[in-house]
Amino acid sequence: MLPVTPAGLLRAKLLEVLSGQAAGVPEWTRALADGEDAGYFEPDGAVWTVHRDIATLVAGPRALLMQALHPGAMAGVHDWSRYREDPFGRLDGTIRWITTVSFGSTEQARAASASVARIHERVRGTYEDADGRPVRYAAGDPDLLSWVHLAFADSFLRTHLLFSTHPIPGGPDAYVRDWAIAGELMGVPDPPRSVAELDRQLDAVWASGVLRVDDRVRDAVRFIRRPPLPAVLRPSYPLLFSGAVTALPARARRMLGLRAAGPAGVAATRAVLSSTATLLGPAGAVGQARERLARLEAGRTVSSPAE
Repeated sequence: MLPVTPAGLLRAKLLEVLSGQAAGVPEWTRALADGEDAGYFEPDGAVWTVHRDIATLVAGPRALLMQALHPGAMAGVHDWSRYREDPFGRLDGTIRWITTVSFGSTEQARAASASVARIHERVRGTYEDADGRPVRYAAGDPDLLSWVHLAFADSFLRTHLLFSTHPIPGGPDAYVRDWAIAGELMGVPDPPRSVAELDRQLDAVWASGVLRVDDRVRDAVRFIRRPPLPAVLRPSYPLLFSGAVTALPARARRMLGLRAAGPAGVAATRAVLSSTATLLGPAGAVGQARERLARLEAGRTVSSPAE
């Protein structure tokens, strides 16, 4: 048996956190090689470029911080999620959905979205508004679906623009427009299709006064700041969290009582992301998706009449 190097151990632990499997390609990732069409998104287009980038390691915590500001979203997590007992199980479910919708066939994307929607059907309850009055919520409520989508799209876009070296094909508008398809699959009413529209919808939520910080939110922030990672991953995570905070809008940082990093902090986060990308190598999901595309192209070539 070959000795396990420090780099090998680090890679295995990171893969285990991200995919639930320390070695090899998980079954749900291998399934992306199946399917009978190219999927909803253009290969190497805006969604592929953003979602295969290592900057997603910062986008995830940033999205969670944003989502926690909505009391309905926070109540759903508090009442129904086992994020404390099984934080990486919840992470795995989220990553599966994002990855399958981004790189899978249209049938796989629809099935993954329907599975999440079925889970959402039971996520309902009440929370108290700022005046102590009970407010009913359900995960399938249009306002909650919209907020989660807005927080996700904004987080993945902003962190990519701040920390990635890869330009987005078609520009930021192309990413927002294309990822609106994922919103529609989840039942989001009128998802934004441009950066300007994304900003307008975010501004409308801020202006509504619904966003707030309470003890539940502060507790969630403490958890996101210091998740129960394997010991080998703990030294680098503070720079990922710092990057997530820095990528937040200033008004979110003020509400959460968090401070942005300066240029040196941003550079340090970029360095951690770059070394992590080298450690992990190419994204397995992209490789499986390319296998599906190559198989489909080969089938079209075989079935085409000879010239």
